[in-house]
Amino acid sequence: MGIITYDNKNFLMDGKPYTIVSGAMHYFRIPREYWTDRLTKLKECGFNTVETYTCWNLHEPKEGEFNFSGMLDLAAYIDEAAKLGLNVILRPGPYICAEWEFGGLPAWLLKYENIAIRCMDPEYISKVRRYYHALFDHITPARLATNGGNIIMVQIENEYGSFGDDKEYLREVVNIYRECNVDVTLFTSDGACWWMLGGGTLPEFLCVANFGSRPEQNFAMLEKFRPNQPHMCGEYWCGWFDHWYEHHHVREAEELAGLFKEMLQSGASLNFYMFHGGTNFGFMNGANYYDQYQPTITSYDYNALLSEAGDLTPAYHAVRKVIEEYFGKKLPELTVKNSEKAAYGKVTLTEKAFILDTVSAISDPVHTAAPKHQEQIGQNYGYTLYSTTIGGPREELSLHYQTMNDRAVVYIDGEKAGWMERTRHHDEIKVRALKPGESVKMDILLENMGRINYGPEMRDKKGMTGIRFGQQNHYGWDMYPMEMTADQIAKIQYQPCDGGVTESTFLKGTLNIEGEPHDTFIKLDGFHHGFVVVNGFNLGRYYLDAGPQKTLYCPAPMLKSGANEIVVFETDSSDTNVIEFVDVPDLG
Repeated sequence: MGIITYDNKNFLMDGKPYTIVSGAMHYFRIPREYWTDRLTKLKECGFNTVETYTCWNLHEPKEGEFNFSGMLDLAAYIDEAAKLGLNVILRPGPYICAEWEFGGLPAWLLKYENIAIRCMDPEYISKVRRYYHALFDHITPARLATNGGNIIMVQIENEYGSFGDDKEYLREVVNIYRECNVDVTLFTSDGACWWMLGGGTLPEFLCVANFGSRPEQNFAMLEKFRPNQPHMCGEYWCGWFDHWYEHHHVREAEELAGLFKEMLQSGASLNFYMFHGGTNFGFMNGANYYDQYQPTITSYDYNALLSEAGDLTPAYHAVRKVIEEYFGKKLPELTVKNSEKAAYGKVTLTEKAFILDTVSAISDPVHTAAPKHQEQIGQNYGYTLYSTTIGGPREELSLHYQTMNDRAVVYIDGEKAGWMERTRHHDEIKVRALKPGESVKMDILLENMGRINYGPEMRDKKGMTGIRFGQQNHYGWDMYPMEMTADQIAKIQYQPCDGGVTESTFLKGTLNIEGEPHDTFIKLDGFHHGFVVVNGFNLGRYYLDAGPQKTLYCPAPMLKSGANEIVVFETDSSDTNVIEFVDVPDLG
């Protein structure tokens, strides 16, 4: 592989003019078994580079404990790209946005009450330093282009100008890179306006601009801000992501290919964001907050060149044609194919477990006087059950709270009393009048629907605080943390199920597969809100009442020949206990 440098107009590969044609694909959103397929599709489309973020929150799930295995083996992903002759652009954050939970920052940072993120805060910097040293020790210097590897560029922070303007912090990120022997070309990327470029760049390093349209206007702005450097679109937003309650975003293939052609003809390099989006498996979706809280859906299809399941789209073929025309060279015939899909049909979930009956088997309570955020009890993701007893005598009083992030279903004496959702829905929940000696038990099932990944509201702690009845604060709570890990799911004790459910319930069934498994999609008509686990792997959330996504992608590597365990956790209620495996996705 070669070494990328640049002069006042061009990128240079080993001293010769070079156009970077890159596509974003995040290893942590793609089953490891599919890495080679997705990278080959990038290569055969005519691209010479793959770009990826790194995910601090998954690589250091508990402070000081690192994971670079399985889908998180970044070194193996880089090596797969090298085998295909692909360059790599690495964007290690530490903040990545990416519509990813907390923008890739680990949730445990929030247990430090006084820490200031993304600035020259000594405590924050010490944790970034530890992460970067572990990350680059995993990659090893041999994978850098300067040592014969294929990593040609590394980004400094990520779109920092939209968040802050701490130049000392940006230089400290560079200093840590140097400690880790990162000596390839460094760059920053920001929106093409004065305040973003002004806050997020360093004059001694290349800066690129991110945008999805109007390339002439955006490159003109980049030229004004930083003349005498090559033009590059660091993120060409060829599609967009979806929130719950929205319509699915789509874009015409010819339009995005036409803008790509304009950029090439202007002499620019670029990185498609995304070439292949993949999936926000588990609870890894992020959220936005403008006038209201907006969590991102499970699918990260992004209307990209490859679909969520890795299929070639019309945009793929349109872009491939532009590459052939611009570079004047016919690409070899495609060898890649779409994966085979299977419609396995309907599966009856024959067992069930009500959350209040099983919580003590899967979680140990943390007793607190006042209800706390998840982060304060060492919980990062998933659900927390807040349980308490309310004694009389007292008048009928309504439930109130100080914070409720993000969704709660409330039970009184085991009966559902209502549900609430941050900035959207709030049932009025009352506790009946109680006589002397009487009491009621209240259980609040609180769901973390994804931390905010962009903007000024990023310190997004999860859970409920300040719970009161009328104006009186209530004290004495048991908090049951449920991250819904495979180990926790395995401890659930079930009873027979013969139909729909009316409360927060785990439902279990078996999908039997003969022969080699294929990709499939799970259709949950008659269900409302929850998540699905297949053979211990959390495929992610569904929210049929909110849309737009109506099916969950189930990749073949998560299945096996023979019996497959399917667990659905429905937080609200379901009209049926039957789900269906279909061969066509429905993203709305």
